[in-house]
Amino acid sequence: MSNLTLTANSSITSLPAVPEWRRIMNRFLGHRGLMIGSVILAVIILAALFAPWLAPHDPYVQNVSQRMIPPIWHDKGTWNHILGTDKLGRDYLSRLLYGARISLTIGISAAVISGLIGTTLGVLAGYFGGRVDAVISYIITTRLALPVVLVALAMASLVGGSLQTVIVLLGLLLWDRFAVVARSTTQQLRDAEFIASAKVLGASTPYILIRELLPNILSALIVVMTLEMAHAILLEAALSFLGIGVQPPSPSWGLMVAEGKSYMFFQPWVIAIPGVALMVLVLAINLVGDGLRDMNAPEGRS
Repeated sequence: MSNLTLTANSSITSLPAVPEWRRIMNRFLGHRGLMIGSVILAVIILAALFAPWLAPHDPYVQNVSQRMIPPIWHDKGTWNHILGTDKLGRDYLSRLLYGARISLTIGISAAVISGLIGTTLGVLAGYFGGRVDAVISYIITTRLALPVVLVALAMASLVGGSLQTVIVLLGLLLWDRFAVVARSTTQQLRDAEFIASAKVLGASTPYILIRELLPNILSALIVVMTLEMAHAILLEAALSFLGIGVQPPSPSWGLMVAEGKSYMFFQPWVIAIPGVALMVLVLAINLVGDGLRDMNAPEGRS
């Protein structure tokens, strides 16, 4: 009987451990929303990267004789312009592909800038506490009291709209969520054993913050980054729609909607196509963010 027990125990202990990457992949494949969002987002990113090769026409070339050609699913559509043309005869598919570049550039850049600002403030407030926490908390509260859309409208009107202006402006306005999450997670970890061990070993404060603390709160910050990317893309579209964001002839999706609003009752596809593209991109980013949050939640871990 004892020999059978020893044999069973040895066979159990001899089972190979499941690699971490395999567990992550299993969780990824088991989360339908994350998988769908990742596929859609990957397709949009690839379309934006390879836009010069995928675009059938130059998105900036005007041809008034070819203006307002409907998409291919209409009776008067043509395969030469699959998604039709706008009021200046520019190919809509080409402008849509190049517009994805603008939306992704603004979303990623604004999220990175706001992430650096918010994470720095949140980590300092959560780690040091006391007066540092009080001052930074006051700054965060002041920022939360400011309406983002109205401030963005006012600043863009004063400075003037451009791609660089929109990126910097949104980066300086969307850092509050990073700060709140970084502060709360840092407060939970600042008294942890690995932080105390680093202090005992004589590690400097910058080393503890960057090498010990930051990697342990990075997963929560990545989720916030996806949400702020979607927020920045929507704000850019709103600013461009109002004429104070990305300026013509750049093929911003918000600007394409603004240029087609005069024809929305007669040729509704001129605003439906960029509107649907914007909705799909934001939906994909939100699905990825929700999926990452579920994967990093303790109850979602295997």
